[in-house]
Amino acid sequence: MHVAMIGTGYVGLVSAACFSEFGVEVVCVDKVREKIDGLNAGKVPIYEPGLEDLVKNNVKAGRLSFTNDITEAVKSADIVMLAVGTPSRPGDGHADLSFVHAAAEEIADAMDGYLVVVTKSTVPVGTGAEIARIIHSRRPDAEFDIVSNPEFLREGSAIEDFMRPDRVVVGVESDRAKKLMAELYRPLFLIETPVVFTGIKTAELIKYAANTFLATKITFINEISDICEKIGADVHDVAKGIGLDGRIGNKFLHPGPGYGGSCFPKDTLAFVRIARQSGSPSRIVEAVVDINDKRKERMAEKVIAACGGTVENKNLAVLGVSFKPNTDDVRDSASLTIIPALQAEGANVRAYDPEAMEEAKKLLTNIEWCTNAYETMENADCLVILTEWNEFRALNLERVRKLLAKPVIVDLRNIYEPEDIAAKGFDYTCVGRP
Repeated sequence: MHVAMIGTGYVGLVSAACFSEFGVEVVCVDKVREKIDGLNAGKVPIYEPGLEDLVKNNVKAGRLSFTNDITEAVKSADIVMLAVGTPSRPGDGHADLSFVHAAAEEIADAMDGYLVVVTKSTVPVGTGAEIARIIHSRRPDAEFDIVSNPEFLREGSAIEDFMRPDRVVVGVESDRAKKLMAELYRPLFLIETPVVFTGIKTAELIKYAANTFLATKITFINEISDICEKIGADVHDVAKGIGLDGRIGNKFLHPGPGYGGSCFPKDTLAFVRIARQSGSPSRIVEAVVDINDKRKERMAEKVIAACGGTVENKNLAVLGVSFKPNTDDVRDSASLTIIPALQAEGANVRAYDPEAMEEAKKLLTNIEWCTNAYETMENADCLVILTEWNEFRALNLERVRKLLAKPVIVDLRNIYEPEDIAAKGFDYTCVGRP
């Protein structure tokens, strides 16, 4: 089987590498020549644990290749997958489908014989039908089927998520396409992975429903943490107490500075738009979006309060700028709101992140970037933990105490125990704990 993957971003590259590991021949297509040249030279443009080795091994085996030539890639393919970006459109929050539509046009011009066109990008309900219309309009004689196959990859654990997923969702409306997709995912059938075959529109909605539900769960526990701070309760115990209920579950019940990344922010905005257009607004998700935006701003206020009510001319040490650990992704990270807010109040910021500093430098200014965690702390008035990288979980607290000008720690990820930190002589602020 031959697959053409259009787009070498996070979803496209991870999916392509994993399919090739299954034994499928995959060619990745991208218009950015520098990216393709880099991949052909062995340079993986994103950080994801295990991805570099997976790409190199499958390139060496001859199952994975990269090109700028979409025509040749599509002509030799049985399945073409769209994994292009669908960012939030400025102004209204709707998913920008310009890359999807452009790719559909190029596929139509290049296809030669029957083809299954699969959307892996997160797209609004009805996008599959629009892709079909575009292809038909350019190639009335074309023989093809549209499939929706949304991805559910978590950054930082994407390869494991692909190889051992909770489920695979396939929106398909022809037996021929269904058989091809079943063959593509046959290795997962062998480990009894649940596969949900459904209609195209239903599959498109499943992706949004899943992400908005998880974003809602995060926002819920964040609001609970606020209540805990007011009444003196412990949000970790609350989360454990409710998470043991099988109907609720314990995942995504960890309080923090708000969700970020490439999926939840844009998908919640797009879902709000989809719901409004359908005539059935989602008041819950609308509230989630609003609460999450305001929470990031309030986390900056928490840092200022811990510093005595002002950060003017104070030196702040910031650990972590990625939206979560094990990724270099800073898209919609809490750091992009919190750090500028602190700078606007006069703070001087030194920061360190194990993987995300190069990406962050494109979006954050006037920061002194450091080579390790301890360098940020030299003569700092406050240590702020924004991302829960493992290397931040076991800092040498005696060394930290000596480096800081003032023993103040604001831990927005709750990676330390309040009593332990207080016993070391720190003024410790966390989220939702007494």
